[in-house]
Amino acid sequence: MAHILGADGRPVSMQVLAQPQTSQLAHLQREIQSHPSRGLTPSRLASILDQAEQGHLLAQFDLFEDMEEKDGHIAAELGKRRRALLVDWSVAPPDNPSAQERAAAQVLAELLSEVPDFEDVLFDVTDAIGKGFACCEIEWHRPGRYWLPKSVTHRPQSWFTVHRGFRQELRLRSNTVVDGVAGEPLQPFGWVTHVHKAKSGYLERTALCRQLVWPYLFKNYSVGDLAEFLEIYGIPVRIGKYHSGASEAEKMTLMRALVGIGHNAAGIIPSGMELEFLDAASGDPKAFELMMNWCERTQSKVILGATLTSGADGQSSTNALGNVHNEVRKDLRDSDIRQLCSTMTRDLLYPMAALNGLVPAGLRRCPVFRLDVGETEDLAAYAEALPKLVAVGLQIPVQWAQEKLGIPQPEAGQAVLGVAAAAGPAGPGAVPAAVPGAPAAPVAAMAALAARAAQAQGSPVPALAGQLSRVAAPAVDGWLAAVQALVEGAQSLQEVRDGLERLLPDMQLGEYAAAMAQALSCAQLAGRYEVLQEAAALGHSLGHSRHG
Repeated sequence: MAHILGADGRPVSMQVLAQPQTSQLAHLQREIQSHPSRGLTPSRLASILDQAEQGHLLAQFDLFEDMEEKDGHIAAELGKRRRALLVDWSVAPPDNPSAQERAAAQVLAELLSEVPDFEDVLFDVTDAIGKGFACCEIEWHRPGRYWLPKSVTHRPQSWFTVHRGFRQELRLRSNTVVDGVAGEPLQPFGWVTHVHKAKSGYLERTALCRQLVWPYLFKNYSVGDLAEFLEIYGIPVRIGKYHSGASEAEKMTLMRALVGIGHNAAGIIPSGMELEFLDAASGDPKAFELMMNWCERTQSKVILGATLTSGADGQSSTNALGNVHNEVRKDLRDSDIRQLCSTMTRDLLYPMAALNGLVPAGLRRCPVFRLDVGETEDLAAYAEALPKLVAVGLQIPVQWAQEKLGIPQPEAGQAVLGVAAAAGPAGPGAVPAAVPGAPAAPVAAMAALAARAAQAQGSPVPALAGQLSRVAAPAVDGWLAAVQALVEGAQSLQEVRDGLERLLPDMQLGEYAAAMAQALSCAQLAGRYEVLQEAAALGHSLGHSRHG
C-alpha cells in the first residue's frame, strides 16, 4: 500500500486516510463571512476585483456567495445549468478493455453507488461553474473489504488561496509555509477539486461570476431607484411655510406635520404656518424596468448562452429561435459534462480504484466516470438507413448501433422482441409467429435453416437470371453481333476503337434499360421472399425446440 501512486504519478501516503485535512484547521471553520454586497458601490467593487487579482480572494468569493443568495435571477439561471448535469451516471471500462478491466468497472460502479448522497456530491462539485473552482473533502473508511468515501463535503471557496508558480495550485489558507509559499497543499486522494474554465486565464479571473458582478450592481441600483420612485409616486409635493421668527422646535413641528399628512392624510400645524400642495409626483417607471431587463438578459447570456430559454419577451421569442437558443444551452451542458467527468474520474474514481487494487496499470487504464443525458438518435432514420448500409457491405458493430439508439444489450435469459412471420395463407412454408423471448439462434444454424428452406421451396434466383437473359436478348444480341463482326474484320486495335465509335450512335438503350428495371424490381421482391422464408423456417424450428 505504500507504493500507491496518485494521479500525478507521485507516491501517496496512507496517512491521508486517517483523518480529513481540515480537521486540524479550526480557524477556517470559525470564520464568518463579511458580506461585501452590503452598501456595494462601483469603486468598492473595482477594489474587490483588483484585490483578487493580487491574490486576496476572500472578499471576491464572499461577494459571489451574496450574489447567488440575493439575486433570484442569477440563482435560477445557475440552478438550471447546474441541475442539467444531475443525470444518470455510469462507470465504463477504458477503450479496448480486458476482462479484468471490465470486472473492475463493475466493482467500481457498485462501490460508487454506496457513497452517501452521491447526487448531492455531484451538485456540490458543479459549484465551480459559477465560482471558478469547487473543492470537496473526502473522508475515507473501510467498512469491509474495500476502502470507501465515508463523506464528501463541500468546502467554501473562501478557505482557499491560489499559488502562482509554473502552474497554478490551490492551497488551504493557513500560516504554513511550503516551498517558500504560504498555504497548505491539498493532500492527494483527499479532495475532489473541480476547476471549471469559463474563460482562459488565471484562476482568479476565470470565474463566471466575475462577468456577472457589474450587471448585478447596476440591477441593484435600478431596483433601489425604482423603490424610491414608487414610494412617492402619485403623492403631491407638500411645501410648508413658517414665519421668519420661527424657532427650531416650530420648524420641526411643521416638518412632522408634512410627513404625517403624506402618510396619514391628516395632521396639525401651529397657527401662522401654511401648507401648500403642488402637483403629484409623476414619471415613467419603464426606464428602471429597461435597465433591470438589460441586466437580467446579460446574466442569462453569460450563464446559459442565450435568453429565450429563460424568459420570453413576446416580440422575438419565436419557436424556431427558441430551439436555436436551446441548442446553445445543450452545447454548454455537453462541455460541462466533459469537464465534470474528467474531474470525477481523476479525483474520486481513480483513488477508489487505486486504494482497492483495481487499476494496476495506473490512471491511464482506469475506468471512466460518465454522465448520460438520455438523448438518442432518431430511431426512424436509423431503421431506414442501417439495412441499406449493411446491404451494400458496410460492417457496423452491433454495440455501436445499440449505444446510438439507446438500446441496452440483453442479458442472458432476458426476454427479447422477436420477428413475426408475414400474415398470409397457410402453405408449405407458413409457420406461426416467432416466440417472443426466444434466444437468438447461432449463425450456423440460421444458415442451415435458410439452405433447407431454399431446397424445399426452390430459390427464385436461377429462374430470374434465365428470364433476364431472355428479355434482354433482343437488345443485347444485336450489339454482340455487330461488335463480333467488327473485331473479326479489324486488322488492328486502332480499327476496333474507330469502329466502336461508329457503332455507338446506333446502339439503342431504351429496350435494355426497361429490361434491367424489371430485373431490379424482381430481384428486390425475390430478396424479400427469401428473407421471409428464412424467418419462417427459423421460427418454425425454434417453436418445435420450445415445445420439445
